[in-house]
Amino acid sequence: MKTIHLSLSTLILLILTACGGGGTDSVDSSPPGSISGTVTKGPVGNATVTAFGIGNGQMGSQIGTATTDANGNFTMTVTGHTGPVMLQVSGGRYTDEATGASMAMTAGNVMTAAMPGIAAGGSYGGVQVTPVTAMAQAMASRMAGGMTDTNIAAANEALGRYFAVSDILLTQPMNPLVTGSGAAASQGARNYGMTLAAMSEYALSQGMSSSSAMVTLLMNDAADGVMNGRNGAGQISMSMGGMMGGGMMSPTAGTSGLAGAMTGFMNSNMNASGMTPAEMASLIQTLTTSGGQL
Repeated sequence: MKTIHLSLSTLILLILTACGGGGTDSVDSSPPGSISGTVTKGPVGNATVTAFGIGNGQMGSQIGTATTDANGNFTMTVTGHTGPVMLQVSGGRYTDEATGASMAMTAGNVMTAAMPGIAAGGSYGGVQVTPVTAMAQAMASRMAGGMTDTNIAAANEALGRYFAVSDILLTQPMNPLVTGSGAAASQGARNYGMTLAAMSEYALSQGMSSSSAMVTLLMNDAADGVMNGRNGAGQISMSMGGMMGGGMMSPTAGTSGLAGAMTGFMNSNMNASGMTPAEMASLIQTLTTSGGQL
């Protein structure tokens, strides 16, 4: 009988190869899956959507990429990955709700969304990437342990409660620039769409040339779990959103500031949804009196 002798180093190499090595996120050799959905800051066309696997609560390697169509829709193939995923959007153009102008997602401003654990080879549709999902992702990343499944779910639920949207990842925002869009929309979709419009209206009131910069400011405000114009101990500079010499972010920007902007947008000629401030009174009142706690 012939005896096969393996060196210790060869044996270790065989074991590591069989186990897939020691990567920080769970990318494996399973069949590819897919993620599809919509990017909305107003629908963002020609934007790059990149998916990253999350391991140990931190963003890991890229597992997929896609480009949005004119309506902000995307479909991407993702390599085998089991666990949470972060989507990051950069570039592209959208129609700003407050002005009706075509605006670019300016350099340095991104939108994100964090998805709790997916299964390798699975297909996930209807995923939304919005300023609200970006705020939730920023919050999850700052929680103890980072972007774990538990923290991602908790942050997404917290922002959903704050803006009265039952599922910020799977509810498509109403587009208030589309005539009569409010009639067919659920209340959650109405709240979502008017929240995004309020962000643009507030950016306009602050003299910001691009409302995508407001997303960056709100992400930083939400990161510590309180909408108060601060990120931890420090007040947020408006220059973080690309507004040079703009001073500091108001402590009420994410509370009564957004409520007033929502009312202002709904009373403007840009609101084509058919919705009135009276029909949005509950959310407006909640934001007005909110202490900002997410």
